Amino acid sequence: MPFRRDLATARKLVVEALHARRLQRRLWPLYRERERLERGEAEVVVYFADSDVNMYQIRQWYAPLAELHRTHPVTIIARHPTAALALLQESPVPIVYARKVAQLEDFIDKQELRVVLYVNQNAKNFQMMRYGRMWHVFINHGESDKMYMTTNQFKAYDYAFVAGDAALERLGRVLWDYDFDKRAIPIGRPQADHFAGALPYEPDDRTVVLYAPTWEGDRPAAAYGSIATHGRELVRALTATGRHRVIYRPHPRSGVLDEEYGRAHREIVAELARANAADPGAQHVFDDGPEMGWQLAAADIAVCDISAMVYDRLATGKPIMVTRPAHPEASVDESGYLGAAEWLTVEGAADAVAELDRVIGSSDAQERLQHWVHRHFGDTAPGAATARFHAAIERLLEAWDRHARLHDATDVPTASDPSSQHPLRQAG
Repeated sequence: MPFRRDLATARKLVVEALHARRLQRRLWPLYRERERLERGEAEVVVYFADSDVNMYQIRQWYAPLAELHRTHPVTIIARHPTAALALLQESPVPIVYARKVAQLEDFIDKQELRVVLYVNQNAKNFQMMRYGRMWHVFINHGESDKMYMTTNQFKAYDYAFVAGDAALERLGRVLWDYDFDKRAIPIGRPQADHFAGALPYEPDDRTVVLYAPTWEGDRPAAAYGSIATHGRELVRALTATGRHRVIYRPHPRSGVLDEEYGRAHREIVAELARANAADPGAQHVFDDGPEMGWQLAAADIAVCDISAMVYDRLATGKPIMVTRPAHPEASVDESGYLGAAEWLTVEGAADAVAELDRVIGSSDAQERLQHWVHRHFGDTAPGAATARFHAAIERLLEAWDRHARLHDATDVPTASDPSSQHPLRQAG
């Protein structure tokens, strides 16, 4: 009945409004405890308009941003109260909470922002991108061969920081008339320089397997999730051996759209708890914490769905298997690494132990892997990606200074004036 639907909608709006007011009361005391930014202090900002459901997208940038903050002031602009609350408690760099556009405008008016970084494609990004006299840069939240990595939305930004040669070729192959040579800047994977953290188990001689599936996806072409198709068989097989330790780290949105997917996730969590109760020395881990990095570094082999996790693991140069999507309409781009990946099919999940042992012991598989590590990320020596990230920021800051002088000058440069050419070309 229309009346009942209207009543349900009204009730939902009231509940959301009350929840927002409660969040506001929690936010402001925390906000006042943080050091207020002085006028003109913000130089590089990260714009995050999402709620806390997508915090994983910005959390992975915490360590690189903290490192950058040592030389250039970095600030995160939060637009949603739940994300602002999480950021105020977690972020290693200052936070500005600007729920309303008027608050955003007030902050921008008091600063002289030079570089704005975006980790996702939230529609509210355009509320920030309308401001000129600053570079708008898409840095994404991971490297992958998902369709998301070649969206036409790349063209909305002045520049994009990408991982390496594979990303450049991917953009050049798919996007029409996108000048990726000029607007896409390879930086590698600076997060990989910070893959560390305390282990939640006591290391021993067990083979550590990271199972990091993605969520079920919101359409058939993006149905990459394996929890309901591969996951249960995979985890059962591994917990039965007595010589494996499973680190299960599912995507935080797992099961939000598909109840069967959510049920499969809960079964895996229950299986790990049962196995730990039967053998406390197994120390299997269900990991849903905010910290990301130690899992990738600690695992002897990783099993990942088609997602950024594949490429985060690839950056470590250690063995990996990729689950073959069960949905026939799932879009799989095998022109890059996925064309040479070690695949785990639905049928192979029950025999996963033998498959994992094969990949771990294969020198040929490791040689192929190293080829793709370099292709996707370039130099992966410790600190190399961080240096490239900082160099890219420096180039943009220098370009900003040059353009600011040009626009503030009395004489407007002509098209033939060398100083009006592309800023990064001039920066060398």
